[in-house]
Amino acid sequence: MADILATAGELRDQLASSEEFTALKAAYDAMKADQTAYDLFKDFQTVQLDLQQKQMQGQQLSEDDMKHAQELANKVGETDLIKALMDHEKGVNDLLAKLNAEITKPIQDLYRN
Repeated sequence: MADILATAGELRDQLASSEEFTALKAAYDAMKADQTAYDLFKDFQTVQLDLQQKQMQGQQLSEDDMKHAQELANKVGETDLIKALMDHEKGVNDLLAKLNAEITKPIQDLYRN
């Protein structure tokens, strides 16, 4: 168990120094330096979390909720600093998906045979 956790620590460190993560961090820092973009980003995160919580609790989303979320999404989509952040976030997520596929390969192989 200790060996596999040590390997996970090495992967963590390699992820932190990867091109994908360093590009994400640079994009985040650039967005955070622009107060308007950062405030919009934080508002968007808050609205997304609120909508997710309502859905998980089985609450019906109101038309106002949906309209507000759509308006924020449109503003986010028009903000270059946030779009760049999301593009780099996709790169990190793609890398994590590849890692996950590699790590879980023995389990997938087990159930395929």
